[in-house]
Amino acid sequence: MELAKSFDPHEVERRWYSLWESRGYFAHSANSEKPPYCIQLPPPNVTGTLHMGHAFQQTLMDALIRYHRMRGFNTNWVIGTDHAGIATQIVVERQLEAEGKTRHDLGREAFVKRVWEWKQQSGSTITRQMRRLGASGNWGYADTEGQKAGYFTMDARMSRAVIEVFVRLHEQGLIYRGKRLVNWDPVLGTAVSDLEVDSEEEDGKIWEIRYPLEDGSSSVVVATTRPETMLGDAAVAVNPKDERYTALIGKRVTLPLADRSIPVIADDYVDPEFGTGCVKITPAHDFNDYKVWQRHENTGIFLGLPSNGLISIFKLNGHVKSKQLDDFDPTFQAASRDGVPHLSREPVVGVATVSILPKQYQGLDRFEARKRIVTDLQAQGFLVSEKPYKLKVPRSGRSGVIVEPMLTDQWFVRMDGLAKSGLEIVRKGEVKFFPEHWTTTYNQWLENIQDWCISRQLWWGHQIPAWYDDGGGLYVARTEEEARKQAVAKGYRGPLKRDDDVLDTWFSSALVPFTSLGWPEDTPDLKRFLPSSVLVTGFDIIFFWVARMIMMTQHFTGKVPFHHVYINALVRDAEGEKMSKSKGNTLDPLDLIDGISLEALLEKSTVGLLRGEHKAKIEKYIRTHYPSGIPSFGADALRFTFASLATFARTLNFDLSRCEGYRNFCNKLWNAARFVLMNAEGKDCGLDDSKPVALSFIDRWIVSELQRVEAEVAKGFDEYRFDNASSAMYRFAWDEYCDWYLELAKVQLQSGDEAQQRGTRRTLVRVLEALLRLAHPIIPFITEELWQKIAPLAGKIGESVMLTPYPQPDRKKALLNAEDSNSMSLLKSLVTLTRNLRSESQLQPQARPSLLVVGNPDDIADLAPYIIGLAKVSQVIATPQLPNSTSPVAASGAYRLMLQIEVDVTAERARLQKEISRVEGEIAKANAKLSNPNFVERAPTAVVAQEKERLATFRATLDQLKFQLDKFRP
Repeated sequence: MELAKSFDPHEVERRWYSLWESRGYFAHSANSEKPPYCIQLPPPNVTGTLHMGHAFQQTLMDALIRYHRMRGFNTNWVIGTDHAGIATQIVVERQLEAEGKTRHDLGREAFVKRVWEWKQQSGSTITRQMRRLGASGNWGYADTEGQKAGYFTMDARMSRAVIEVFVRLHEQGLIYRGKRLVNWDPVLGTAVSDLEVDSEEEDGKIWEIRYPLEDGSSSVVVATTRPETMLGDAAVAVNPKDERYTALIGKRVTLPLADRSIPVIADDYVDPEFGTGCVKITPAHDFNDYKVWQRHENTGIFLGLPSNGLISIFKLNGHVKSKQLDDFDPTFQAASRDGVPHLSREPVVGVATVSILPKQYQGLDRFEARKRIVTDLQAQGFLVSEKPYKLKVPRSGRSGVIVEPMLTDQWFVRMDGLAKSGLEIVRKGEVKFFPEHWTTTYNQWLENIQDWCISRQLWWGHQIPAWYDDGGGLYVARTEEEARKQAVAKGYRGPLKRDDDVLDTWFSSALVPFTSLGWPEDTPDLKRFLPSSVLVTGFDIIFFWVARMIMMTQHFTGKVPFHHVYINALVRDAEGEKMSKSKGNTLDPLDLIDGISLEALLEKSTVGLLRGEHKAKIEKYIRTHYPSGIPSFGADALRFTFASLATFARTLNFDLSRCEGYRNFCNKLWNAARFVLMNAEGKDCGLDDSKPVALSFIDRWIVSELQRVEAEVAKGFDEYRFDNASSAMYRFAWDEYCDWYLELAKVQLQSGDEAQQRGTRRTLVRVLEALLRLAHPIIPFITEELWQKIAPLAGKIGESVMLTPYPQPDRKKALLNAEDSNSMSLLKSLVTLTRNLRSESQLQPQARPSLLVVGNPDDIADLAPYIIGLAKVSQVIATPQLPNSTSPVAASGAYRLMLQIEVDVTAERARLQKEISRVEGEIAKANAKLSNPNFVERAPTAVVAQEKERLATFRATLDQLKFQLDKFRP
């Protein structure tokens, strides 16, 4: 089929991807002797859609997989999706809400069935979108549902492994149930992980409250941003080195609005510079206060307080407690609901809790309680001040509400021993981070690790395999039948109640390096692909996922999960701002691939927004940045853009202009292939070795440059410097092959003899064929399309470019020729200087003057045909010296060039004088900067050096201009 005149990415992408997948090119080989290369996809949420971070990350993973597939590895890109406990439950609960129902109306079993139905219909959206990007993942691997979407963390096989891990950890004493402070979402009614909490600066207030000393001698003033929690205060703390309060340590103060007293304690946690230097300690509702409480727990200072100071004042819905029924035993409540034993989440605070919470606040929402308490403090003379204050507010990433530190009973994993193992693995270099500095972040977290809360109060997820008898007995087992056997062995034969909680989604995600490969069975793939080769992920989940995978995989398999961890940058907008739907600066990767009109983009970006000011702001942003919508760039251009931006930086700024540049690159490659086909198809391309082939220094030079770029690209992939690899491809393809070699090849095809033309055609097709293989991992679609047309001309036969060997540099460097490179450098210089002379002389394109050149006559004779063809001159004349003429002169080393043209002396003098004035002005500006001490001393060294370099360049230009002007003086 003839190659189309222009590149249409959509038709090419659609056709090739379906062929690749249907032919099974992405699957691993079950019985291969090839070396394994495996990547685990960070499993995206089943509720999710492809966003810029996904697209960036997956482009890099796919490039690595394609690169190693072509290098002869047995590649296995393990694809899967995460069940996303909270996010998925929210989606389905909103569907029920639209029907006027709640999950409680359905009951747990029917609700979970409803979630599975949704998953079957909509759960593979993101994997379908990944295909649009060109991801060559092993879609059928471990796919138990026939959707070609990889594993699912809630499928039967994966669930069995999760239960097995939980039971084993419990048997080893590494999982326990206990009371701890956790982030609590009062709307969702569940604990949430730190990753699901977004803390952003907001406008708030800080209040100063007077706490009278119990003996009536004086008072202390505390500063707080949460006055409502004072009902649960256990102490007032001061810094032990703060001389203002030394005499107060050990005394007691009366808690305003409550009929009890609390101690004044000393703790280094208190910052003397914050507020008054006195802070209230509320251990049941503040993480830092809880740590203070732990440090002083055994001193006996809290013994006189209810619940030894752990006073929880809120119910789980965020309302102030009002009656004793809110205070269930956290371990087990024998009192039943509808005859079924009920496990409660509320912490033990004792009967006294009811009496210590003033009745006027009982039952109030926490923020309504705040207003009422501030009003009462002011009325009773305890409020000293109320001031505006900027503070970090922790909000649930799912519901948007402010999370409440809540003391609840949860399941935890003991982390001390696991963390020591995780630290040792990285210390010994068994797992390496790229860039290396992320090792410090990993180490710091593990060195300060806390036990991991793994339970969530949801219905969707892996239900915790624990059962209770009606006396509070606990049985952790793989099945209910196994739990009953344990109960019978202890003499209990009554009903069992399974724990309502499910496991944190991160728990099952931490296991995927080995569970996705078949564990606990000792499968061939587990032996072959664990450890995997590299994990590509973001720095924000080093703690939540990377570290836990390392610890869990080592604990259960004795192996590391992966050898390398490549930490990719965070994608921001062109101005460096974090992408946010409320800002309107998010981009949908599919819109960049397919294009989108302004109207459609406006509608898409503002749908579902409730606040009018947000909508107006977003519309303004979009009209400013995308006045004509977003053009279609195609998947290859988007992928090349991502690769070019993949430095070792922490963030990258995504600019659409880069996409446009790489779309132009794809068009350039396409047009180059059309030129090659027009000049080589149906002609002798040197495949018959019996016929003579003559290669010029230009042919040998481009082959030599190909060797250099092959080495540069290999180095880029090996070091995860995708930016360097893509940059090397770009420079070679655009600058060397298209801009220079193709133009020079035209000269050889027009003027060379048969052997020379055969050599040129052979070089044209062989270098382009190698270039297409070289670029395939980053731009797979266009390279496949062009390779199918070019490969036969180069003597290469195959089903797909992805199944051909990746270009490898000649390690003996036999194809690198310094003499040819020097000749080409000279030719480039002479052509460029001649073009500059034409430009300076403002010649019309059709003008073909003679070129006079002083230099080595033999070199000039060899290069003359190429200079004539590329610089548009009629002839090149070697001469021992240039004539005395007003024509401009250019120089390069020992070579001096002049065009034989008539010059309008008056016009040229005026032009030179105008240019001299401009350059003198620039020199004056540069001198002024460099003579300013403030600039020289305060500006960065690189900036000062750059200014000095500019000055030197302007001075050299001025000398050349004056030299030219002297020729025109009367």
